[in-house]
Amino acid sequence: MDICFLYMIEETREKYEKLEEELNNSTIIGDPRKLGQISKELSDIKSAYDLIVRLDRVNEDLRQNMQLMGEETDEDMLEMVKVEIGELEALKLDLEKELNLELKPKDPRDKKNCIVEIRAGTGGDESALFAAELFRMYSKYAESKKWKLNILDSNSIGIGGLKEIIFEVKGDNVYGELKYESGTHRVQRVPETEKQGRIHTSAATVVVLAEAEEIELEIKNEDIRVDTFCSSGPGGQSVNTTYSAIRLTYIPTGLIVSCQDQKSQHQNKEKAMQILRSRLLAQEEEKKRKEQSDERLSQVGGGDRSDKVRTYNFPQDRITDHRINQSWYGIDKIIDGGVGVIIDALRES
Repeated sequence: MDICFLYMIEETREKYEKLEEELNNSTIIGDPRKLGQISKELSDIKSAYDLIVRLDRVNEDLRQNMQLMGEETDEDMLEMVKVEIGELEALKLDLEKELNLELKPKDPRDKKNCIVEIRAGTGGDESALFAAELFRMYSKYAESKKWKLNILDSNSIGIGGLKEIIFEVKGDNVYGELKYESGTHRVQRVPETEKQGRIHTSAATVVVLAEAEEIELEIKNEDIRVDTFCSSGPGGQSVNTTYSAIRLTYIPTGLIVSCQDQKSQHQNKEKAMQILRSRLLAQEEEKKRKEQSDERLSQVGGGDRSDKVRTYNFPQDRITDHRINQSWYGIDKIIDGGVGVIIDALRES
């Protein structure tokens, strides 16, 4: 362990013990506001503190076993001690890895729910089919994490592809995990419609937005134009005769949000406002980041083949994330909801 890591461990240990002591202070117990603040701070670092306690136990067990190695003469006993030391060293590495991730500075938005937008990019129908596969991947992953996923708006094509889909994901630490999926995802494979067996390259973009609450962003009614229209299905045909679909235009910037997948006009308007708030909040945060650094990279590119964060190479059964220059094999398993292995690697990088 390096000095910085050891310092963070000791700092967290001292902070937790000090907060626990304050929590039992009669003066603080009588102050509900202060009590709530300390309880929250304690809760925020409890998982890290629990890992530190487990690591302390493992280190003590290792120390005792190493001491026993120097004193024991029985061969069978020595062999047992060696095996236990190997197991403890492996456990120590796992705990240090988990603790290092836990002690990294947190984005305050990580615990928020999020809105994910997937759009077909370069590649025509093939890119729309790929967008649908990405949606399936995130749906399966959300299911494995016991998160709740709800489609807000979608635009499909007749062959099972998606030109665009917008959905919300609710659960524990949702934005903290899915934020790494933002960017252009490129796919290389032979499309089913390709008769000569040539490999095509297509792309789809993914944008992950932290869900914005009303208190975070004030939107004036006079700044919004509301239009209603009939919901449409694949190819643009009308799927009902009531004007339940909603289109919101944010007049100051011209930003447009549509929602048609909910059952009523009221629900569509509510979800459209949810998307609008999240997009506007993301724009505000992006503006602040740009002011801090003129050299920053935007969250997502234009969907061009060359502008990519990850490549899905089907002929070689390989997925490569270009941000950390790491590859995984077994595309079918990853698209079937196993994307967590990639997300974990990005979180640890």
